[in-house]
Amino acid sequence: MKTVYAALVAIVSTLVVSAAQPARRDTSRGAGALTIEQLIAIRHPSSPAWSPDGRRIAFLSDRAGIANIYVATLDANGRASAGQPLTRFTDGLGGGLFWSADSQRIYFPRQGDLWQAPAGGGEPSAVWTTPQLETSIVPSPDGGRVAFVRGNDLVVRALAGGNESVVVKGDSKAVSGVAWSPDGGRLVFTLGATTIRHEQTPEYSGAKIIYTISERRAGESFVVPAGGGAASPLAGVAGAALRGWIDKTRFVIDRQSADYKRRTISIADTQAPSTSSGQASSALKTTQEDVDEKFWSIPGQADPGALPSPDGKWIAFVSDRDGWDHLYVMPSAGGAAAQITRGRFEAWRPAWSPDSTRVAFDANEPGRPGDRHLGIATIGQDPSRAAVTMITTGRGTNIAPVWSPDGRRLVYQHTDPHNSADLWVIDAAGGTPARISDSMPAEMKRAAFVQPQLVDYPGPDGQPVPAWLFVPKDLDRSRKHPAIVWIHGDGTNQNYDGWHVQRNYAVYYSFHQYLLQQGYVVLAPDYRGSIGYGRNWRQGVYMDVGGKDAKDAWMAASYLKTLPYVDGERLGVWGLSYGGFFTLIAATDQPTLYRAAVNVAGVADYAMYYEDPYHGGWTASRIGTPEQNPQVFAQASPLSHVDRLQRPLLVLHGTSDVNVPYLHSVRLIDELLKKGKGDLVSFMTYPGEFHYFTREHVLRDAWTRVEEFFDANLKRGQQASH
Repeated sequence: MKTVYAALVAIVSTLVVSAAQPARRDTSRGAGALTIEQLIAIRHPSSPAWSPDGRRIAFLSDRAGIANIYVATLDANGRASAGQPLTRFTDGLGGGLFWSADSQRIYFPRQGDLWQAPAGGGEPSAVWTTPQLETSIVPSPDGGRVAFVRGNDLVVRALAGGNESVVVKGDSKAVSGVAWSPDGGRLVFTLGATTIRHEQTPEYSGAKIIYTISERRAGESFVVPAGGGAASPLAGVAGAALRGWIDKTRFVIDRQSADYKRRTISIADTQAPSTSSGQASSALKTTQEDVDEKFWSIPGQADPGALPSPDGKWIAFVSDRDGWDHLYVMPSAGGAAAQITRGRFEAWRPAWSPDSTRVAFDANEPGRPGDRHLGIATIGQDPSRAAVTMITTGRGTNIAPVWSPDGRRLVYQHTDPHNSADLWVIDAAGGTPARISDSMPAEMKRAAFVQPQLVDYPGPDGQPVPAWLFVPKDLDRSRKHPAIVWIHGDGTNQNYDGWHVQRNYAVYYSFHQYLLQQGYVVLAPDYRGSIGYGRNWRQGVYMDVGGKDAKDAWMAASYLKTLPYVDGERLGVWGLSYGGFFTLIAATDQPTLYRAAVNVAGVADYAMYYEDPYHGGWTASRIGTPEQNPQVFAQASPLSHVDRLQRPLLVLHGTSDVNVPYLHSVRLIDELLKKGKGDLVSFMTYPGEFHYFTREHVLRDAWTRVEEFFDANLKRGQQASH
């Protein structure tokens, strides 16, 4: 048996600064009403993969951080059945599933080995079991072999028979970033990428608790024959993202400059002649460059990078050069890029058809930032004459199309006001889509969910701030009710017209539906910096983080006060990450505007974020350095203003958070205590939890705690005013 080592974060004690938290009570509701247990049970599908024969689709389905493989089957007419569980592991699986060449088995990594399961059902089993961990398992293009890393070695193994060979011995340097050439003849890999841990421990923590931040350094890139032989270095490739192959010797890479001002697309040739020093030049040729005097603001979730067509003739990419994110296609041999989509909307996540003649994508519409639909651009032999057809319609968010092997169908993710994320299949010619997953518990009454309404209100400079308003059904509008402002995180993210497309924010949308049934009005602003509204709105934070963007968020209270059914004296605010940062600003800059605030893993001070190597470049791209812009960093530091806090604050944070290190909340609590605010703040630590809460026991505690906190401060002891 393989020994698996788990790192245990030792928590001396869970810090609860305030004992004012109300006693736990029964939160069960009347028949048919939402419960927190139902919210926890909502699944989230991801990673759909077509079988080579196009008759099945495998995907992961995640419940409270535990993912298993499901398989849906299509009949001869293309009608899809609902996906059925293929694995039922109580500890779940990660990503990396792939099909056998004959479509009969699904392979997946588990506990450091490769496992398999019959696609038609049956007990999963290990393909091999070895004492050492195997990672980065990648199938060859023909499906007959896998490459993986064992220790610091790069290994190739045949799936039939199990013969294996060590292709590269990494010795003391780690191997990562493994990728096959299209003909299966060679492997590209990175050698020597490292993560350096730095201590970031304040003196008041004592000697037994150490807080660390990580610095990631790129290694060197190499190419090696898959059958073994000398590895050749590739100059200029290290640190870039390998995006796909043009042919068996050339591949496309993306690189973003450290200051976020330059995005380049280049082609590397693995058979370039050696330089005088003996290092392969890789004949790196830049084919596309986007330069922005502010910062490159298209988020990674848009998948904007270079995407070569299967025949290697074209390269698709997303650029915001005209102010909106649009699809472009250029010849891989060189030449001007043709703009495929146009208009005041954002087109994302391009995907080439297997025959290289079409590109599928998803896009919102002018005036409908929270709905997205699938489109297909038919390129033919001339991208400048491409024809675009939208194949989904109606209310909802359709994203991330994946082509079937024959190019006749697409599988994609759909959400709407009544349905959390699920996978659907549609013909590329359009028509009625078929659902292949159903992620909500059967007892949940979808008709009871509240549909959001897109509204806007003036921001600090008069610009309209879009926001999503949720009003409980059958609300007595002759009375005034409490309301809650939800501030989304990431900065470059948004609220959608229904369930959020990402699991990490979908759980908050679910909880808001729960709060609506408890009588709260909810408002979710898309402050400047948010996606969905074009480049200018995204870049509105430049050299002003914590300024007008934060005001956009907390000024949602002004809008709520104009609603005759909202009690302006009973407003709450909360947010995650960047939203937690804005929540802290609201609670300190406007200390009596909100009666209660909840900060979930929010940034307490951007000077701390800047000194973290993992986040330093991101911070500097938006507001420079503390030395260059001390005034901006001062406004982006709610930590320095906590003496202004006057209303109750609840802080929730996981100890394994790398997005916003746990130390942010530790320093926040310490400063609040120093300023005599201990009676106003409650702090709950979640040992081992990441930035986005996923585990069942954490979700149960967090949601119950948040509900009781808002009830105690916005409902109890308060009479609804008239």
